[in-house]
Amino acid sequence: MCTYAEVHYKVHYVCVPCRRSCKQPWRAGESRCVRCRKPMVFAGHDFAAPRRGDERGWRAVAAVLAAGLRYEGFEPCGCGQEPKFRPRTSAQVRARRRVAARKGLTDAEALALRDPSEA
Repeated sequence: MCTYAEVHYKVHYVCVPCRRSCKQPWRAGESRCVRCRKPMVFAGHDFAAPRRGDERGWRAVAAVLAAGLRYEGFEPCGCGQEPKFRPRTSAQVRARRRVAARKGLTDAEALALRDPSEA
């Protein structure tokens, strides 16, 4: 039996307009931002928030979450995959979107590429 099967991990929730993130136990309902009281977005287990002043980083986070991707790589039991690549700057997002337009990929497929030349 897996050693992580009995552990309930907290997950990250993000409010992109306020540039806030928090870890809370996973709930099927919605978590609300403590600042603006709007619903927060589920970001996954492996999310690392950029600093509040990092506009490029938060634009990349907004693009990844808007594409329907999460910062995962984490099996439910905790002992599986490595974390997946996600762009950390808006320049990386733009490069992947150019590749998506050229190759006919969706935003989610392009943003998940570690290297844009892989497509």
